[in-house]
Amino acid sequence: MDKVVHFEIPADDVERAKKFYKSVFDWKMEAFPDMEYTMIQTTAVDEKHMLTEPGAINGGMMKRQDPVKCPIITIAVNDIEETMKNVKKMGGELVRGKMQVADMGYAAYFKDTEGNVIGLWQNIR
Repeated sequence: MDKVVHFEIPADDVERAKKFYKSVFDWKMEAFPDMEYTMIQTTAVDEKHMLTEPGAINGGMMKRQDPVKCPIITIAVNDIEETMKNVKKMGGELVRGKMQVADMGYAAYFKDTEGNVIGLWQNIR
């Protein structure tokens, strides 16, 4: 069974959104300007930003843009390419293909049969 491992929050004003979520939930924010992305830490991580608490998830924030216009959940899979074949077979569509994220893993986005954009994550082995 594949698990939800990450969330993403799009924002029209990233600095304003960061201030809001930090103030309301006490989340730690770490900006990655070269990626135009902010990691959101809701629970402890190791030196590779991997979770240390079972069952918890962390997330990210970026400027609202295609395909991330609404909050998104991300599901960890063993093989993004194989999962995308299954998504297409079942009536979903590819939104953004497999892309490497630093030395951590690979990400992709698809649209399900109901029009929801969902993220996929595959760790680098």
